[in-house]
Amino acid sequence: MMKNNNNNKNSQMAPVSVGEVIKAKVLSVGEKGDGIVRTKGFVIFVPNVRAGDFIKLKITKVSSKVGFGEMIEKVEPFEVPKRKLPTPEELRERVQKPKEDVSHLLTTDGDSEEF
Repeated sequence: MMKNNNNNKNSQMAPVSVGEVIKAKVLSVGEKGDGIVRTKGFVIFVPNVRAGDFIKLKITKVSSKVGFGEMIEKVEPFEVPKRKLPTPEELRERVQKPKEDVSHLLTTDGDSEEF
């Protein structure tokens, strides 16, 4: 969701908006003691949490480069789904698949001469 809650053109790039509730894992703690969470590559600072905590948080402020949130509650650990990347064999099959023969479409036989 890309919303502009601060009437600031730069905040349109943020993947979160004020009031949004998300679940996240606290990756680390910053210099000032706030937990650091990332969502879609966007950094969100959350006070009163520890690195490794799984939390539900509410976004309280969004700037052009970072967001701020408050913890609603700790939640059970969750797994982030991983994208299945194709194997080298699957990629080769995609490239080597025979194409449908469309040469019959390239002939002018039967076309009208009246243009």
